[in-house]
Amino acid sequence: QVPFVESGGGLVEAGGSLRLSCAASGGPFRTYAMGWFRQAPGQERVFVAAISQTGTFRYYSDSVKGRFTVSRDNAKNTMYLQMNSLKPEDTGVYYCSRIMYRTRAPIGSWGRGTQVTVSS
Repeated sequence: QVPFVESGGGLVEAGGSLRLSCAASGGPFRTYAMGWFRQAPGQERVFVAAISQTGTFRYYSDSVKGRFTVSRDNAKNTMYLQMNSLKPEDTGVYYCSRIMYRTRAPIGSWGRGTQVTVSS
């Protein structure tokens, strides 16, 4: 039913940090390029960060580059997003998904996401 389960969100003050997790509920996780996306209220879902199957290559949107770090532990079937120096503009629901690495296009259905709220 749900391919991935996101967790780790919360309410933090600007400048704070959060670490999100994306746990695979099935499938050969280690063969998937993966990505993080977020959706702010009233806005479209946008790409945030991507990581290749073994973690060798990583790609970030300009808005988070230098502040966020994506990683993965294939032995645990889990991807992570370390978010530092958070800004109110980072507020939104964060989702993870299998992706086509070259284009960062999501593949398959979405999970339920985890809410991140950054106060000013």
